[in-house]
Amino acid sequence: MADDMGMGLSPGGAHYRAYVGAPENYDLISAMTFGLLTSLGLRQQHSLLDIGCGSLRIGRLLIPYLNADRYFGVEPNRWLVEEGIAKEVGESLIAIKRPSFHFSDGIADWRKGEFDFAVAQSIFSHTGRDLLERWLAEVSVALKPGGALVATFVHGEDNDKTGWIYPHCVSYTPETIASMAEKHGFKAKYLDWRHPWQKWYLLAKPDFDLSWFEKRPLHWNTFMDHAPKK
Repeated sequence: MADDMGMGLSPGGAHYRAYVGAPENYDLISAMTFGLLTSLGLRQQHSLLDIGCGSLRIGRLLIPYLNADRYFGVEPNRWLVEEGIAKEVGESLIAIKRPSFHFSDGIADWRKGEFDFAVAQSIFSHTGRDLLERWLAEVSVALKPGGALVATFVHGEDNDKTGWIYPHCVSYTPETIASMAEKHGFKAKYLDWRHPWQKWYLLAKPDFDLSWFEKRPLHWNTFMDHAPKK
């Protein structure tokens, strides 16, 4: 029986934590994503787009960290955001930090060159190639010339699916990820940063500063080697 944190429910279950993935890893995903973003240069004054923000699994750390009006979440399921605000963030913090939410499955109508960073954790691991192409195109336009998208993928054979595939996962080869990124104006770099079941990538726009990255590659090799699978 699930408790009020959704423990015991399967990914995709009708609970605000379970719906977005394994409830047992809700805290872990928050921490590892926040740590990676700040290691890549995210600071309080930057603007960030959280793609598929869900129940604010990552937003609950990013909203208090970023300055007011700097967090933007995209999520087609309004109820997830409302549950996240009610049970993870609180109305008072929302009033102070003034995050914005866009209840849609795309960002085509958003302002161009708006964001310093975008994050898509466990989104492209559930998208057919058609949706991945669309998201990369739209995020490329939404980011500043010096911006970057941080995203997870599942490595494997290229899938032939279309649309949104959830809670099942789809895979892409590293070569396909790199070529699709280049097609939409990104330089793709695999990040050696721990994740229980997926692979982190930095998709950098042309003016993103990669000089420090070349000298100090990221490592996180000793944590969660045997995490539960999503």
